[in-house]
Amino acid sequence: MYRLLVVSFLFLFFMSCKEKPKQIAMMDYKPAYHFSPDSNWMNDPNGLVYYNGEYHLFYQYNPFGNKWGHMSWAHAVSKDLMHWKGLPIALYEEKNTKDNDTTMIFSGSAVIDSHNTSGFGINGKGPMLAIYTSHVHNNLVPIAQHQSIAYSNDNGVTWTKYTGNPVLDIKSIEFRDPKVFWYTPQQKWVMVVSKPDEHETWFYQSKNLKDWSFMSKWGKSGDTARVWECPDLIELPVAGFNETKWVLFSSAGHPQKPYVGMQYFVGDFDGTKFTPDHEYKEPVYLDFGKDFYAAVSYNNAPNNRKIMVGWLNNWEYANDIPTGDKWRGAYAVPRELSLVKDEKGYRLIQKPVSEFDAARKEVFSLSNKKVDSTFDLTYKGDSYELELTIEPGKAKYAGVNILKSEGESTILKYDVGLNQLSLDRTHSGNVSFNPKFPSIEKSTVFLKNGLLHLRVLVDKSVVEVFANGGETTITDLVFPTKKEGQIQLFSEDGNATFKEVKVYAINN
Repeated sequence: MYRLLVVSFLFLFFMSCKEKPKQIAMMDYKPAYHFSPDSNWMNDPNGLVYYNGEYHLFYQYNPFGNKWGHMSWAHAVSKDLMHWKGLPIALYEEKNTKDNDTTMIFSGSAVIDSHNTSGFGINGKGPMLAIYTSHVHNNLVPIAQHQSIAYSNDNGVTWTKYTGNPVLDIKSIEFRDPKVFWYTPQQKWVMVVSKPDEHETWFYQSKNLKDWSFMSKWGKSGDTARVWECPDLIELPVAGFNETKWVLFSSAGHPQKPYVGMQYFVGDFDGTKFTPDHEYKEPVYLDFGKDFYAAVSYNNAPNNRKIMVGWLNNWEYANDIPTGDKWRGAYAVPRELSLVKDEKGYRLIQKPVSEFDAARKEVFSLSNKKVDSTFDLTYKGDSYELELTIEPGKAKYAGVNILKSEGESTILKYDVGLNQLSLDRTHSGNVSFNPKFPSIEKSTVFLKNGLLHLRVLVDKSVVEVFANGGETTITDLVFPTKKEGQIQLFSEDGNATFKEVKVYAINN
């Protein structure tokens, strides 16, 4: 008996020791400087609004588990868009005991009702007001989607749902994700909301946030392979020109079917209708990776900044990503948006916000390094920013292997002949958890004066690539199984010169 007990103890001890490295490895996927929940499931960013010196971030959240369900609005605040403080859940799903229906709190936006047009303010101050989709279902069978509001008079800490909800109901099960903003020229509120199954964005107006009237609709352009949702409409200045343009965003399809992605349309908005600059027979995509979706912009940001936050995931495998039992979901680093114009028209520029730049510290640099095959940097890690300026010269390919360990690597490669930048995660580590996860992302990127400039944000399980000053972005999740974290420069079929290589640690 004693020998049996000893053997049993040793067996249990050995098995417990074997399990620990696996659990540590899974937990290590949690990003260091990208926002992610401490626990449970997270998807779309909601209610992005700046107020009293703080950026408010509400987000789709499951209070009861680490997969999609029980959608509610969680809440966090930040003074610098980098360091976040969690607050109590703002809006919970509701159970209707009379008919056993449940109302989830789907995506939407938040505004500061400075003039108290809604009448919900107190002590001479207007409230913070949330506009969201009430998704009514019975055992997940959809019954209705309509728009509702709630208000807060204590900086978004506690909320009261309007007793007159819903404020906009067209008797549909496909009508969601309202983005509301104040339209100054006509002193009114404007709502853009998706009619997903019709691939359209609908426009409404209101003077008090409670009574809404239809103005116009636009859509059926660009990518219509998937439903349209999470719309946004913002006005952006055009760099170098004394003009502004309106940009309409839609979360829809992806260059590679059947994945979801984001597209945008540039045009004009007169307070009633959106008019695109052209027909958009071909879609213009926001990001060429698989994992940037449902992005929306901040209302009320200081100095009229246009800042966008996107969800790092894809519905084709979202519930399966191997981040462990505790948490699932993260957001891209907030991006500042602008427009440029050339002979081909208007293009969106996306860059990490300046607050991100302020949080970094250079820890490695190299200049004018000629590479004829491979070159390993002495710096290793799994959370950093890598900045590269590459002169491909006569090389056919040039690039960098990141998060490299024996037998696995994420490959960022430039094909000179095709003017094509690709991000290959097919050998990045754990790619077997879902058959739709392993992939290679591609986008056309032209050299500028013979040079390619790349900013690569690497953060445990996140890779964000900004090419040529943010003209092109590629965002992907990766799940390395080893932790060597090597960075390897490479060229193929000829020498390439890495004019500048810098690595930054991120203070978070």
